[in-house]
Amino acid sequence: MNFGFTEEQELLRKTARDFLAQHAASARVRRVLEGPETHSQELWRGMAELGWLGLALPEALGGAGLGPVELAIVAEELGRRLAPAPFLPTALAAAALLEAGDASQQAAWLPRIAAGECIATLAITEERGSEEPADLVASALRDGRGGFRIVGAKLFVPDAAAADLIVVVARTEPGSEEAERGLALFLVPRGTAGVRIEPLPSMDLLRPLYRVEFESAALPAEALLGGAGNAWPRIRRTLDRGLVMISAEMVGGAQECLDAAVSYAKERVQFGKPIGVNQAIKHKCADVLFRVESARALTYYAALMWAEGRDEAPLCAAMAKAWCSDAYRHAAAENLQIHGGAGFTWEFDCHLFLKRAKSDESWLGDGRQNRERVARLLRL
Repeated sequence: MNFGFTEEQELLRKTARDFLAQHAASARVRRVLEGPETHSQELWRGMAELGWLGLALPEALGGAGLGPVELAIVAEELGRRLAPAPFLPTALAAAALLEAGDASQQAAWLPRIAAGECIATLAITEERGSEEPADLVASALRDGRGGFRIVGAKLFVPDAAAADLIVVVARTEPGSEEAERGLALFLVPRGTAGVRIEPLPSMDLLRPLYRVEFESAALPAEALLGGAGNAWPRIRRTLDRGLVMISAEMVGGAQECLDAAVSYAKERVQFGKPIGVNQAIKHKCADVLFRVESARALTYYAALMWAEGRDEAPLCAAMAKAWCSDAYRHAAAENLQIHGGAGFTWEFDCHLFLKRAKSDESWLGDGRQNRERVARLLRL
């Protein structure tokens, strides 16, 4: 097994880094942060032109036909810049369409996603705050005319207000004693009657979260992804792919925190010498370096397992998310500490990365939740 990147993958990384250095520089990110828009339209169009939005989609559907490793490379570079674009929510929804959708559903939506004409997101988490089947109670009942009516609420849905399509997890058999039975995926386009979207207080203003309320929202029969009502295995595979993508973003953010901390330690002079000569600072940086490199290795190994269709892919995804959640939070906190009092000011980006670290940590389960899943998968 070759653990190195190919020449094409390295070129993709360089292209992404150069593009984002120009179009997602700190000043541009802050303009979005302080303005009325939830993301940069210019950045989104540029990503579509580069083919990133269809990177892992089949060529027949307008994509590039690449895989999880290439997707992770782009996600890592986006994480380094805190790029204000709904890339991960859209990629997660596209993964659900690929996993569970039939040919007509994929043809209707995936080419639009690849072209940047459709922003999408996945709505799964509810009041109990987890993605476990027993915690999902929103229902989708037959309406007597072949369609469905969705009742319930989804919380912490990223970029829902900007989404042209929301992929929703709901129960078609709400009375079942089996937690996984009857869970299904539904396509809910923008403007569907009976859907109310409300903003939630969010620490990370660059990734706004929303509550999506379904007040007996009527959907046609073709809204049911794949026409199947027992889709939990496909939902779980979609979530595991999401864990890898989020982990890659966290690796990028943690690396940027390390780079910023080292750079500041070399430049900040106290008592006539850079603070980086102090062993306490050196130890902090060395510890963060170890965590970041370990996170990168785990994440790309998990991406490779998905690319090769290995049985251990779900386990590797949970391991990567568990480690990266802790590593990014630690890197962001240490970056702020090394910056000292200046790190708490608005002028520095330390607080933006700390907020993203907490946001990514809680998305699809924090370190504790994913370690519990690792234990279950290993039957410990």
